Amino acid sequence: MDMKKILIVEDDLLIAEIERDYLEVENYDVTICQDGQDGLKHAMEEDYDLILLDVMLPGVNGFTICREIRKQKDVAIIMVTAKKEDLDKIRGLGLGADDYIVKPFSPGELVARVKAHINIHERLQKKDAKRSGKEAFEEGSIQEGSLKILPLSRQVFVGDHEVELANKEFELLYFLASNPNIVFSKDTLFDRIWGMDALGDTATVAVHINRIREKIDIDGSNQKLIETVWGAGYRFCRK
Repeated sequence: MDMKKILIVEDDLLIAEIERDYLEVENYDVTICQDGQDGLKHAMEEDYDLILLDVMLPGVNGFTICREIRKQKDVAIIMVTAKKEDLDKIRGLGLGADDYIVKPFSPGELVARVKAHINIHERLQKKDAKRSGKEAFEEGSIQEGSLKILPLSRQVFVGDHEVELANKEFELLYFLASNPNIVFSKDTLFDRIWGMDALGDTATVAVHINRIREKIDIDGSNQKLIETVWGAGYRFCRK
């Protein structure tokens, strides 16, 4: 089995080395970058299974790095922050991070989160075998208005335009669309999409819903497909 590769972008070398030591004990191949520019360069030029990304970095901050990575790559990203404010956490999730961890944290918690998110991404990528659009359409495709979801190729179209969704965004949209007009709570959606071994909280569900809404409404016709039922959750509306 190939060693999983992890990139640590952390300007405090002592913290980075402690993180590296605990991860290497678990047989991960770890690279450390101490500034944002170098971290972004490594993230874009190399293939990693997970990136542990500090928020406050010299050169380029973690939020900017996360946003740039998400434009081109679907890799597990855990944001590391010394701030406890929910705004920072939600901002990181909104830019595409899978999870966040607040300093100070125990090495055991760090390793557990890393393992969980690598496993989740591996499971999703195994489902990501590309097949033809015709083949996918014949096997469970969903169409509502201008929105078409192809589950086998994991493609989403609005009209003739393909919409790029991250793995969890696709899973969440497809689950809701496969169970139309049923209200699901945030807790239910978090358990269903992120799984029992996921670490984090249900705030990420709302963030992902908002991102999906923005992406599928490029022609202005799909803004009401995912409805918020206040106090209850979300539902996908089909006629």
